[in-house]
Amino acid sequence: MIPNMTKWCRFTFALALGLSCFTFSISCQNEATESLKALRTRADQGAAEAQFNLGVKYDSGQGVRRDYAEAARWYRKAADQGQTAAQFNLGLMYANGQGVAQDYAEAVRWFRKAADQGDPGAQVNLGLMYEKGQRVPQDCAEAVRWWRKAAEQGNAHAQNNLGVMYDKGQGVPQDYAEAVRWWRKAAEQRDADAQNNLGRRYALGEGVPQDYAEAVRWFRKAAEQGNADAQGSLGLRYALGEGVPRDYAEAIRWYRKAAEQGNADAQAVLGAMYAEGRGVAQDYAEAVRWYRKAAEQGEAIAQGNLSHMYAYGLGAPQDYVQAHMWLNLAASRASGDDQKRYADARESVAKKMTPQQIVEAQRRAREWVPKASR
Repeated sequence: MIPNMTKWCRFTFALALGLSCFTFSISCQNEATESLKALRTRADQGAAEAQFNLGVKYDSGQGVRRDYAEAARWYRKAADQGQTAAQFNLGLMYANGQGVAQDYAEAVRWFRKAADQGDPGAQVNLGLMYEKGQRVPQDCAEAVRWWRKAAEQGNAHAQNNLGVMYDKGQGVPQDYAEAVRWWRKAAEQRDADAQNNLGRRYALGEGVPQDYAEAVRWFRKAAEQGNADAQGSLGLRYALGEGVPRDYAEAIRWYRKAAEQGNADAQAVLGAMYAEGRGVAQDYAEAVRWYRKAAEQGEAIAQGNLSHMYAYGLGAPQDYVQAHMWLNLAASRASGDDQKRYADARESVAKKMTPQQIVEAQRRAREWVPKASR
């Protein structure tokens, strides 16, 4: 890591493990006091630090027109001389397809060079490439190995991901206590995902004694940083009165924050609270609006609830085709008793429909594709 860093280069991955997604960044030195002309002269003379800093200028548009291709060209010159931060940034350019054609194999190559020199950000990214199997064989144990290297250097994102792997038993034996240990290290560095994960473990009593008040404390820390999952979990605690006095209005406030970030679970619950008039005035149209947002993301409970609103004309015109379609989708995503309940409801709706309407509803269900969170 280069000291006196002023330029931040960001690369985001989301762990597909149901618990955590995060952003990590590494900052890169930029000699602000050096004129562009002098910097270019030194870069042309082969000074790796100057080549790197010139790349930063083109990458960020500091004093020059932003030009990712030119940034990549100067990063490569510095990287070829073994400059760690340039190797890391060049890996980012290949991973993101900025200034160069997207090429995960090249990203892996440059991340590995920086990681082998001990760069924790590169170690985290390399671990992510192994976890996802992006131009390397998918290998959770290898991901863990690189994350441990970064975690032991104090990298909060690596600590969080290492906790996820212990929680899931991927690449390491499952160990809730060890997951909590790594999450606590990251959470104490204000990593919002780790704070949320730690809150979940206190709520569930896995790896720590169950303690709703402690769960609320960690959920709140993450929620106040804008973590949508934590906002939804904090809303749930207020709705249930776990660790805090029951307060539907406060539950609504936190659910709304999560829902407005596209969190489907929070959208579904917010819809239910409008439908039932808990913490807000009963408003079927608003319930439909939130159910639809969650249903369009594939949330089965919201799909079932939205079908109910259409079947009975609550908050929307009565529409059996829509009701049948959403029940079809809900049944296809649910399991066990829920699946049977949705299937039975679909058959009840079908009795009120013409054969042509049923065909149309089935066609819509077949052609439906989930939307991204919104």
